[in-house]
Amino acid sequence: MTATTHRTFLRELLSFGFVGFVGTVITIGGANLLRHWLGGSPVTSVVVPTVASTLVSYLANRFWTFRERDSDGSGREVVIFFGLNGIGMSIQVLITGFTFYTLGLTGGISYNIALLAGLGLGSAFRYWSYRKWVFTPAAV
Repeated sequence: MTATTHRTFLRELLSFGFVGFVGTVITIGGANLLRHWLGGSPVTSVVVPTVASTLVSYLANRFWTFRERDSDGSGREVVIFFGLNGIGMSIQVLITGFTFYTLGLTGGISYNIALLAGLGLGSAFRYWSYRKWVFTPAAV
């Protein structure tokens, strides 16, 4: 890995992490608002804020984190991005649902631990998949 490639990778990773932090605040804040204050189901309370977070994340990642990577403008990037986010959201929902319904851990602390675990695993998948299939390197 050359010094330039290393710097680009580090910048992308840090930017992705910051965008992820903002998305996490949206997801966890929204999930807790829906779940505990508005009485939503544990699964719906994860899905709704995750969709909102996905929209914010796409815009921030396209125009900031991966700004130096090609975009063909065809909409393919958006479709793949949201499809991969659907997989990432499924990871979150599976962990939250498993914790709540299978393990029977229904308290606020276990709910938030499940949210964080799901977000961590989902984020790892998203970062890998964005670099591989969505925000491809610029043609040289």
